[in-house]
Amino acid sequence: MNNTLDELKLAMADTNGLFNTEVFGKQNFDAIDDIYTLDAHILPPGAPMVSGRAAIKDFWAVAIRSLSATAAVLTSVDIAVEGDSIVEIGGALLTLQAEGQAAVQVEVKYVVHWREEDGRWKWHTDIWNMNG
Repeated sequence: MNNTLDELKLAMADTNGLFNTEVFGKQNFDAIDDIYTLDAHILPPGAPMVSGRAAIKDFWAVAIRSLSATAAVLTSVDIAVEGDSIVEIGGALLTLQAEGQAAVQVEVKYVVHWREEDGRWKWHTDIWNMNG
C-alpha cells in the first residue's frame, strides 16, 4: 500500500459515494461489484451474516426495496490504516420514503474493514446498526 492518507480518503469517499448514488439512488445492484470484495461479509443487525458478493447483492436488493430506501449518505468519523487494510468508523443518514408518504431519515453507525481488490478500495467486512 503506497497511497497517502489523503489518497486513501478520496478512494474511500468514492466507494462510499457509489453506494449512495448507484445502489440506493438508482437501485443499480451491479455497482456492488465495485463496492464489496468478492469474498466480503456483511453483518446486518438482527440477521445472520451474509457472505459473498452475490448474496450481498441479493440482501441489498431486498432491503432497499422493502424499506423504500432512497439514499444512504455515509460519513467517515475515523479511519485507521492497518497493514494492507483500512478500518473505518462512520455514520450514515438513510432516507426511507414509502410511496405517497413523507420521507423519514434514520441515523446509523457502522464499521467497515476495507481491502484493495482489482486496483480499487472495497468493503471486505461491513457491520452496522441504528442509533436510538
